[in-house]
Amino acid sequence: MNIKKIGLTALAGSLVAVSAANAGSLSASGAASITFSGNDKGTGGNGFSMSDTVTFSGSGEMDNGMTVTASFELDNNAVGGSGEYMDSRSIAIDTNGMGTITFAGHGGSGAFGAVDDVMPTAYGESFDILGTTNDTTGATTGTSIFNAIGSASSNNMITYSSGDLVDGLAINLSYTPSGTGEVESSVDMAVAYTGVDGLTLGYAVGENNAGGGTNNLDLTTFYVKYAYGPVTVGYQESEQDATNATNDDDFESMGITYQVSDDLTIGYTESSYNDGNQATDQENSNVSASYTMGSMTLNVAMAEEKNRGGSTLAVDDVKGYAINLAFAF
Repeated sequence: MNIKKIGLTALAGSLVAVSAANAGSLSASGAASITFSGNDKGTGGNGFSMSDTVTFSGSGEMDNGMTVTASFELDNNAVGGSGEYMDSRSIAIDTNGMGTITFAGHGGSGAFGAVDDVMPTAYGESFDILGTTNDTTGATTGTSIFNAIGSASSNNMITYSSGDLVDGLAINLSYTPSGTGEVESSVDMAVAYTGVDGLTLGYAVGENNAGGGTNNLDLTTFYVKYAYGPVTVGYQESEQDATNATNDDDFESMGITYQVSDDLTIGYTESSYNDGNQATDQENSNVSASYTMGSMTLNVAMAEEKNRGGSTLAVDDVKGYAINLAFAF
């Protein structure tokens, strides 16, 4: 009997078993889209654009049952400060029943910002089909668009999601550290209840301390959504409080979608933004449709914006459209 051979064979088998037990997995997914868009106050000419992204995700399970997942996104439209084409990147630790902790090196969202406008829509929020500035004669008017009230965000954020700690109740926390663009750190908390069939109730509080000191902002939002058969409706209100009353803002949004078939959805959403420094509210509306064919989705939206940035000038009433053909692979 060859004892040495048996011993080496057993050792090799044990190494293979250890390697298999600790082996992780790596996957890749991607998306690309072609968009044609424009508005009645623009002179940009070519309305075509393209977006593309590839995301690599690697994960592995530890001996205690926890799972660690690293995600890296390559995006040609997002150039970092050093010229690299790396966009969102994060490391998530699933604690196996006690929630998930995520460290986002880039592309993270605060708990408040993640729910700044969650109204049902077939394609696009009420304000995001149109560009961020007007272009009437080759130069911008200087009037900026208002979006939803959002919280602070930066690189190297830390977030926590509760997972399945309590049935029907989700809790999300986030910490945005001080640093470049953030004078002071900010903390957010969001809760959502889905314990009743078709009903979602949400509430979030947060901070935006990017300005620091007397420029710090306190944020609150609540929303309700209800799905009954093919119809989903929603309503949301948000508020921003500041030491300076001119920074006290309010945001209101509502939306409805109707799922015509498994492939076709149509929707309507509208919002108003009251800026404490303006006498007139900005009002937005969006009619949209989305049709899916396998891994391809065709999106269409018509949007209207009145009193952009609180301005009552005629140039700041804008109508626009977007046609988007997206592919997932």
